[in-house]
Amino acid sequence: MTLKILAFDTSTNYCSIALWIDGEILSQNILAEQRHSELLLPGLQELLVKSELALVQLDGIAFGAGPGSFTGLRIACGVAQGLAFGADLPVIGISTLEALAQQVGSGRVVTAIDARMGEIYHAAYEKIVDDWESVSAPILCLPKHAPEISEDNWIGCGSGFDTYFDELKRHYGKSISHFEVGFIPNARDIAQLAEYRFLQGLGVSPMEATPIYIRNKIALKENER
Repeated sequence: MTLKILAFDTSTNYCSIALWIDGEILSQNILAEQRHSELLLPGLQELLVKSELALVQLDGIAFGAGPGSFTGLRIACGVAQGLAFGADLPVIGISTLEALAQQVGSGRVVTAIDARMGEIYHAAYEKIVDDWESVSAPILCLPKHAPEISEDNWIGCGSGFDTYFDELKRHYGKSISHFEVGFIPNARDIAQLAEYRFLQGLGVSPMEATPIYIRNKIALKENER
């Protein structure tokens, strides 16, 4: 069985859009800064027009659920809900940390996203057949408090490693054998992960779709730091 899936991510400064059509992917990445809400819908419509598909012809909608920019996560979730509700489609939210692991493609991957305020969003995954098994669940932590990992030959990637490279490299020592630079969540990888899960019947109704914030507050008060 093959599927047609519209996927997007607005958790970073980029507006990432992809259309999965029976295993083939059309995609675009736009440096949006603060213009995600302005660029997302026109970009989605452009891909649908190029593929000569109407929204109701899709099998589902996937979005980068987080963690990431609070505003970006709300935009992605809201657009996914609105489009899916109008076209009566199921929705799947994909972890941006897992989408980073999907970019690596295989093996054992430690993913970290810069959460600002000196912290990172962190998770670790191992590829099992066509999906990723969580070895360390997504958390918010200081780089020096990142969860330990067993065994060697892990790959590290994400903006958390880009920002806190020296500290994380020192923390993990030889456990991480290779670091990928410049990785950000991408709609192409979200679409690939979503296809496997839609086939498993894991899509939900639009109203059940929610962002993955992890951090419950955008900023800490001075006495909480």
